[in-house]
Amino acid sequence: MRNTTKLLLTLPLLATLSCGGPSTGAEYESAPPGTPSAAEAADLLDELRVAPKGSMDGYDRDEFPHWAEAEGRNCNVRERVLIREGTGVDTGRDCYPTSGEWESWYDGETWTDPSDMDIDHIVPLGEAWRSGASEWTVDKREKFANDLDGPQLVAVTDSVNRSKGDDAPDEWLPPDRSTHCGYAAAWTGTKHKWELSVTTAEKKTLRDVLQGC
Repeated sequence: MRNTTKLLLTLPLLATLSCGGPSTGAEYESAPPGTPSAAEAADLLDELRVAPKGSMDGYDRDEFPHWAEAEGRNCNVRERVLIREGTGVDTGRDCYPTSGEWESWYDGETWTDPSDMDIDHIVPLGEAWRSGASEWTVDKREKFANDLDGPQLVAVTDSVNRSKGDDAPDEWLPPDRSTHCGYAAAWTGTKHKWELSVTTAEKKTLRDVLQGC
């Protein structure tokens, strides 16, 4: 169970957007592996193709098969992320965590029950679909949805993740302002790795955040 009462955090974007002050590095403490620095992400952002938001026609989460088996001990990708990001994690023979503690990167809340954690796709599956993944093969979409190497998967409070939905950064940013630099960098790094496009509004928000790091 969670250490404090579970809250659904839905702060207005303008109230949570952090665009000033020096970066302390704290925003990267729980960032996914492969998250570039703010300076690196700014360079990657310049290389992204700008295009209008695509159609959601034909989209279904089943077009992105997950969670795939992961190497070692019969674990799947979800379990691997929970093990990677938890503290003092013990698992059963099926690899599912039986104990541990998880701090949610998006809101700073601490949990001891893994069922209270969602594994978020930094770039949501629906957002990927409308920015280029609709043209991919199912095999490539499966690799994207199970990417343990890039900055694409992170364990966060379930209700906060669901408040995000398929929104891009110009529509939603994490409630904890200290994560904005890391989140914008992870988003940009993921879109660059998978050659997904950004909209004009999305690019502007990412640039504003990264310039304030």
